[in-house]
Amino acid sequence: MKRTEESPIILLGARLLSPYIMVFGWYVIFHGHYSPGGGFQGGALLAASVLLVRVAGGTDIAKLQIREAVNTPLAVIGVLIYFATGLAALFTGGYFLDYGQLPIPGMEPEWLRYTGILIIEVGIGLTVMAILIMIYDNMVTEEDHD
Repeated sequence: MKRTEESPIILLGARLLSPYIMVFGWYVIFHGHYSPGGGFQGGALLAASVLLVRVAGGTDIAKLQIREAVNTPLAVIGVLIYFATGLAALFTGGYFLDYGQLPIPGMEPEWLRYTGILIIEVGIGLTVMAILIMIYDNMVTEEDHD
């Protein structure tokens, strides 16, 4: 992005608003299994909280937040969380993503399903957040080269 000047008021507003958006994003992820929302919506809110500060502050502020080198491993970790949960149920005798078959000792089947869905939602949220940030970073990088 090419700008002639940065606005400290807009940056301050973005920096004050960003943590509240992030907390709401985690709320949507953690309560998405029994209410509207979930991993995708929560991940989009988490990405919006990061991108709000990046848009307001430019590339100098972006270097202080989540770096570009961290986005890809974060997305991979989210995908691995998803598949590890599914494969754990598969290897214990259930179907892929059969949360009632997760190998967590001492839990009733209802709590296993609750926990399994929560784990999946966190993995999806991390992946969506990282990929949306990567898309923005790629668009800004290409724009700066033009």
